[in-house]
Amino acid sequence: MSDVTRRLLELLAHLQTGRRFSGPELAARLETSPRTVRRDVERLRDYGYPVTTQPGPGGFYQLSAGQALPPMVFDDEEAVATVVGLGVLAASAPPDTDVGGIGSAADRAFGKIDQFLPKRLRARATAVRATLEAAAQTAPPVNAEALATLAAAAARHEHATFSYTTRDGTTSARRVEPYRQVHLHLRWYLLAWDRDRADWRTFRLDRISGIAVPGTRFDPRPLPAESAAEYLREKLAEPRHRAVVLVDAPAHRVADTLKFTDCAIEPLAADRCQVTTRIDSFEWLVLNLALLNADFVIEEPEEFRDRCRELATRLGRATRDPG
Repeated sequence: MSDVTRRLLELLAHLQTGRRFSGPELAARLETSPRTVRRDVERLRDYGYPVTTQPGPGGFYQLSAGQALPPMVFDDEEAVATVVGLGVLAASAPPDTDVGGIGSAADRAFGKIDQFLPKRLRARATAVRATLEAAAQTAPPVNAEALATLAAAAARHEHATFSYTTRDGTTSARRVEPYRQVHLHLRWYLLAWDRDRADWRTFRLDRISGIAVPGTRFDPRPLPAESAAEYLREKLAEPRHRAVVLVDAPAHRVADTLKFTDCAIEPLAADRCQVTTRIDSFEWLVLNLALLNADFVIEEPEEFRDRCRELATRLGRATRDPG
């Protein structure tokens, strides 16, 4: 954050108390000069903040009354990014099944975000909002209140309890130390220390219900990996097959073909790359790579090569003349 932005936010924090401040008083609080305070006040006015000024002896600065939520301090790129982000998140809301969900909340915010932007940005944000369409994506609904409750508990290092339903439908009571919430492949996950199992666990948020935060605190532990996202990827990949393939195609082309696959794509040359991934089906991967219309070589494992030979034989039989 730049010094100017930090100073503007601090100036806003003082003005939002509703008090009147003299120029020298604000300058002292912000550790700057009265001249800089005057310039910063003009910047706030340009953003649409109604700051009243009384010049001369006994003069003051004050944020006009009745402004419970002044416009937010966004630059042009931030305003566009906010509108686009809300639109994409809103597209994940399942129709008629996301009441109280994060997707429907984003959809509502997407429809009125321009009301809270500075005047000079409203037209631009409105134009982006009116012309932006994000294709609907199928994703399990996640309750916005659940996200906020677990986030608050993790931030305050407070225990949480909830009921958790596994993939096979088994439900159990869990007592955890919450740490992070991760969004991966259109799913939300909670990384937590399971107190009863004395180990790290990840939980799908759409399978959590009955969250309670009793108020007891815990001493935070070091995360089990460099990041919660890295740990989650490792755990999700454990039961899958590891595959390494050399592809005679640019990395960006391969990435576009495998865009819904969690994989590492390393460019080796302008038209050659290495793909490392973990998958449930070798056949699925080889068919998708075949659609690239580029040669590729299976580095590992041998089982992958065997499956491809079997698939090639099967496809060859399919091309025989039925007569």
